[in-house]
Amino acid sequence: MRFHFDARKSERLRRNPKRGIGFEEAQEIFSRPYYQDRRSDMPEQYRAIGWVRGKLFALIFEIREDDSGEFYHLVTLWRATREEQHLYEENS
Repeated sequence: MRFHFDARKSERLRRNPKRGIGFEEAQEIFSRPYYQDRRSDMPEQYRAIGWVRGKLFALIFEIREDDSGEFYHLVTLWRATREEQHLYEENS
């Protein structure tokens, strides 16, 4: 899997106490079982809910393509809500 993200936004997310991680760490979601659904159609975005450093997070991403093939463009992330925790527990 290849990932792309805005490095400045990643740093802002990392400094935000409600988030506490950047996109670099969030890639860990895809290395373990995770729950995925479609968040929106325009633009086509997906939500992945999974574990990073012992905490459950929700990550919004888009699947894009370039000359080298498909990659995941990471858009934003947050700590999973109670509803998202239930989705993860019921489906992963």
